Amino acid sequence: MAILIKDIKAWQIIDSRGNPTVCACVELNNGISAIQSVPSGASVGINEAIELRDNNPDFLFSKSVLKAVDNVNNIIAPLLINKSPFNQFEIDNIMIEKDNTKNLSSLGANAILAVSLSVCAAASKASGLELFQYLGGINALNMPTPFINILNGGVHANNNLDFQEFMIVPYGAKSFSDALRISLEIFNTLKNILKSRNLSVNVGDEGGFAPELKTNKEALEVILDAIFEAGYSTDNVKIALDIAASEFYKDGKYNFENKSLTSDEMIDYLKNLCEDYPIVSIEDGLAQDDFLSWIKLTQILNKKVMLVGDDLFTTNPALLKNGIENNAANSILIKLNQIGTLSKTLECIDLAKRNNYRTIISHRSGETESTFISDLAVGVNSGFIKTGSLSRSERTMKYNRLLYIEKILGNGARYLGMEYFD
Repeated sequence: MAILIKDIKAWQIIDSRGNPTVCACVELNNGISAIQSVPSGASVGINEAIELRDNNPDFLFSKSVLKAVDNVNNIIAPLLINKSPFNQFEIDNIMIEKDNTKNLSSLGANAILAVSLSVCAAASKASGLELFQYLGGINALNMPTPFINILNGGVHANNNLDFQEFMIVPYGAKSFSDALRISLEIFNTLKNILKSRNLSVNVGDEGGFAPELKTNKEALEVILDAIFEAGYSTDNVKIALDIAASEFYKDGKYNFENKSLTSDEMIDYLKNLCEDYPIVSIEDGLAQDDFLSWIKLTQILNKKVMLVGDDLFTTNPALLKNGIENNAANSILIKLNQIGTLSKTLECIDLAKRNNYRTIISHRSGETESTFISDLAVGVNSGFIKTGSLSRSERTMKYNRLLYIEKILGNGARYLGMEYFD
């Protein structure tokens, strides 16, 4: 008997910020079913696929997603019943064509993605494979180097830090579990340091601490203190930043810390940061609509650090192609809900790899308990993952899934760490 999709149901659930989001279940005719849910971002690029919300001011602060749920149950489901779950690209294209908009605004990227991921998860179960194995086959062996967000700022925290994420990168570790151990020791050391300085150890949206620090450089200094006090050095633990510059770019100027910098001055600022601190990656160092300056930044820092396009590319193959052709950035952040289907995400990853752009599989600030991105990072041998800090269960579940994948792979698991930066 051919294995086919028997039923698809969606419903509204709650994400880690207390906002509604979409969850879907795909049931196959052999009794196998799989459930997946989709996250939501706060720092949203202008070219992202549209997260459909009801915008009813009298219900859940306009955040409900009942229309997207209805689209799954009454429009998408009838199109996909009796289709093979193993034909992922066909499934995704059917939904994209039915939506018939450039940004999936008709059915909603949240509706489409919930189904896309659930179909893949159901197919992997039906194949008798772990999800990462289904995605990547026998070559899915590389454990990602984690970018662990230990200080939150920007729109992810209620403090005065303008930069959105301050991350540690345990790139000198021997294995993924070793990298996590190192990071845990630094994370808890940082907590003790903040307490000793009478600073808050409350956490932001992504689980990192959100103290009131005066400047972004002060945040970098306290991270260095934690690295050293935990017994490590900047030879094996580096720093990564998500500047999220679009959030404070206005009228052609970068406005933060009482500064108002031109694009060239912002580039100089980032160059000096990289000279003063052990930074290996800068995400969204410039605004998404400051493209010519991205080309200048890449000319200056290309060989020194990862220059990661998030808002710049929004996991969109067309936008990435433009970046490649113009030598803008050298890496891309991969967020499933920015493009709305697994197929388009895989297309973007493939394009990046073929052009030597590094890929970082990423969560969103409003997350769910889904661990799909953990399997995706290993399945595509991405090399890097961003899934928040070492607190809040919607973040730690993804790390725990990676620990389990490492256990499954046993001696076959590879942690390349610093080799990815060469």
